[in-house]
Formats: sequence, structure tokens, C-alpha cells
Amino acid sequence: MMYFIAALIGYILGSIPTGLVLVKMICGIDIRKYGSHNIGATNVFRTVGARMASFVLLGDILKGIAAVVLVKFFFEANLHLQLVAAIAALLGHTFSVFLHFKGGRGVATGLGLIIYFMPDVSIFSLAVWAGIVFVTKYVSLASVVAAFVTPFAAFYRDYPWELIVFVTFACLFVIVRHYENIIRLLHGNETKIKEGHFSGFKNKINGK
Repeated sequence: MMYFIAALIGYILGSIPTGLVLVKMICGIDIRKYGSHNIGATNVFRTVGARMASFVLLGDILKGIAAVVLVKFFFEANLHLQLVAAIAALLGHTFSVFLHFKGGRGVATGLGLIIYFMPDVSIFSLAVWAGIVFVTKYVSLASVVAAFVTPFAAFYRDYPWELIVFVTFACLFVIVRHYENIIRLLHGNETKIKEGHFSGFKNKINGK
């Protein structure tokens, strides 16, 4: 029963479509109708801009952490239950019950979980991600490479085997979710990152 409750908490919190809710509330648009039709921070950045994307990114990061913290609060320091909640949050973000079991690719929520469980590894992963984005302007490439190297960093830092198994699963999951992006990268037609400037958002900010 405890594992079921932990999974339920993780899945429900992970399912909250941060990008859809925030962009709808502030900008008045359905982000799924723009760009790549994804609810994640990258598509929000391309469509609305950096400020809104930062809110979405923070929300997606925090909902995974919140799920694990809640489970820890209810069931004390049981690592296995926390990992169940973490996996469920990642699955919830990707297959949201509020979006007919569709969702994002899991990068931001996965990052939040790595920040919680492995803060030093998350710094390394973020540095790899940021470096690749800066050089290539491909967020998908950066996400895939960062996901690939993160389990090796966790192993190098000698984390418990349960955490290494979790981070390996999470990173493989993120890579698989980028399958279409990988195909486009191989064919040379992946879209580079470029900030969008949806006028409705500016009007909201300026009080118009």
C-alpha cells in the first residue's frame, strides 16, 4: 500500500501540465497549438520567450522534487519509496492523466529529481547541457548527451546502486523520448533554439 500511495503522489504531481497551465493563465494561449506542440520549456521559449520559459522550467523541476519530499514526509527516509515517487513523477510528466496521457519529454522533471538526489552530478549534467546548447543551439542534442553522460557521473561519484539504477532508467527514458529529435538531428533538419516573442505575453506584462 505504501508503494501504491508513493506512486500515486508522484504520478499526480508529475502529471500537472505546468507549461500548459502557466502559458494559458498568463499569455492566454494553448502552447500545444504552437511550435513543436510540446508543453515543455523549450517550446515555451521558442513561442513566448525566456521569461515564461523560466517559470515553466522551474515548475517542472519543482513538481518532481515536491513529490519526493511529500513521500519522504509521510513515510520518513525510505529511499525505495522516494524512488518509486520519482519514477512515477517522471512518467506522470510524460504521460499526464490531464493531457490524455501525453506530455513532455521529461528533461526538466528528471533534472529536478537529479538535483534532489545527486546535486553534484546535476551541476555536471547542467554544465554539459549548457555547453552544448551554447555551441550548437540544439536543445535536443544537449539533452540527449547530458542524459547519456549523467549515469556515468553518478557511478563515478559512487552513489548507492539504487540511485544509479534510477538515474540510468531516467536518462534512458529521456533519450528514448527524444527519438524523433535524434532522427531529425541525423538528417540535419532539427530546429535550433531561438527565442520567441508572442505579442500577447508582452501585452500582459505591460498591462495592455
